[in-house]
Amino acid sequence: MAFLKYSLIRLALFVPLFALFVFLQLGWLLAVICAGLISFAISYLFFQKQRDAAAASLHARFSGRAKPLRTAGEVDDAEAEDHLVDSNPDITVRNDLRNKEA
Repeated sequence: MAFLKYSLIRLALFVPLFALFVFLQLGWLLAVICAGLISFAISYLFFQKQRDAAAASLHARFSGRAKPLRTAGEVDDAEAEDHLVDSNPDITVRNDLRNKEA
């Protein structure tokens, strides 16, 4: 969420600057470059707390220790498997074996 918030702040800085530079007839490419540089400078100078939070959330997500994201189907499958194993204690689930024919 912190990354999204910081990205929206940067976008909110970029869009009006881009519109201003296009209005001043700087040209599309120069307007993009100038708006990008100025929005970067403003966000770097004034939004350090949000930038640090965004970096920390990215680090936590991609560090390898993060909880994996699962789809609703995967969650339903896992719950069904857990229910089956709990209701039948004599069943052994071997996830480490792979099908040799596939």
